[in-house]
Amino acid sequence: MKDTIVIGISDQRTSKSPNTLVTYALGSCVGVSLYDETTNIGGMAHIMLPDSALMRGAKSMDRMKFADTAIADLLDKMVVQGANRSRITAKIAGGANMFKMSDGSGLGSIGQRNIASVKQVLFDLGVPIIAEDVGKDFGRTIFFDLDTGKVRVRSLGKNVREM
Repeated sequence: MKDTIVIGISDQRTSKSPNTLVTYALGSCVGVSLYDETTNIGGMAHIMLPDSALMRGAKSMDRMKFADTAIADLLDKMVVQGANRSRITAKIAGGANMFKMSDGSGLGSIGQRNIASVKQVLFDLGVPIIAEDVGKDFGRTIFFDLDTGKVRVRSLGKNVREM
């Protein structure tokens, strides 16, 4: 039986075929879909912020919120489930500039900072990005089919894009 597993904001999940992973309303957040096509094991993270550095030393920290911690944790979970780290690839979407801010405002560039951080973390972990739909000024919802490894990107008023 095929299940649809919803990944919320600052959340992540792993699963395998025949399931579908979905995350809604990616604005400046970035959705990261990781996949091992041999085992059909996949994972998705909904990244809210680029870096956990400001939280280091805090008594508690939501590791799923940050690109640097969420992606590493997701990769580890996939390996525990049987994925081979050397076969895992990534598809990313989101990181839009959703808010028009004055020059110099850090909030106005959060989408671009999220994209840059996600790309750097994936590079550092040796995970190639094989497709992306990032930036611009509109939100996205992504559906990740673990049967095929395909990610469908939906945006209001736009055609569905498959990557």
